[in-house]
Amino acid sequence: MLAVDVILGVLGAGAVWLATGVRVVQQFERGVVFRFGRVRSGIREPGLTLLLPVADRLRKVNVQIVTMPVPAQEGITRDNVTVRVDAVVYFRVEDPVLATVQVQNYTFAMSQVAQTSLRSIIGKSELDDLLTNREPLNQGLELMLDSPAMGWGIHIDRVEIKDVALPESMKRSMSRQAEAERERRARIITADGEFQASRKLSEAATIMSDTPAALQLRLLQTVVEVAAEKNSTLVLPFPVELLRFLDGMTPKPDGNGGAPAKTATTAAVAAAPEAASVDPVPSVPELVAEADAELEAGGLLFTDPEEEPGD
Repeated sequence: MLAVDVILGVLGAGAVWLATGVRVVQQFERGVVFRFGRVRSGIREPGLTLLLPVADRLRKVNVQIVTMPVPAQEGITRDNVTVRVDAVVYFRVEDPVLATVQVQNYTFAMSQVAQTSLRSIIGKSELDDLLTNREPLNQGLELMLDSPAMGWGIHIDRVEIKDVALPESMKRSMSRQAEAERERRARIITADGEFQASRKLSEAATIMSDTPAALQLRLLQTVVEVAAEKNSTLVLPFPVELLRFLDGMTPKPDGNGGAPAKTATTAAVAAAPEAASVDPVPSVPELVAEADAELEAGGLLFTDPEEEPGD
């Protein structure tokens, strides 16, 4: 019985010793084993892994993509404009051994490298590139981060510039510039429209000059369009071309037809001197005396008794 108890005790101690060396590695993790302080070359894959108790130490490294925001960095662009730019970096651990051994804290190290690289990109770029042409800047920033990251076993998946903050004075200047540009385009479009309209009107005038009846038809169409709005007053210009058209369509009178008009003109000219001989205009005292005489004759004018007859 004593031998059985010893055997069971040895088996139980061995089971406990083995149990202390069992570890579980998650699917998104990789295990780095240190045996007496020295790293083992083999990477422990996800699942159960067995370690030598006391001798081995397991370091789990997350291999998921890490989204790291880069704090806003203030700098001066190549065209001397002060801006604040922030970005975001997507990276993941590609070699867990290098990420564990070569750098103490790879997340903090990547953050510092990203900030310095972003300030360098700001100084090398112009404002227009930061606002409208960001893709080459993102690629350049990614290349700058790849150089130290490869030695740390880190793969840069993507780098993007999120926002560019401008001073208020620069925003106002850019707004005025954009407004002036829109005004310039509007004037060019208006001038182009006037040019095309004048060309079409010139062609229409050429056609109407060959066919005078077309001008009359156009005038009647304008009358119809204006009358459709139910206006009480219609102001319509009377073109000279229409008078010429009507004059050309009216039959000419014979040689005797112009005599009455000439006679009437002569009579009007002869009557002009008679109309010019008018009575002279009386003066003011004569008008007053004539009015007093009419009032006295009608018994409406009374003299003041206090006035003397000689007054």
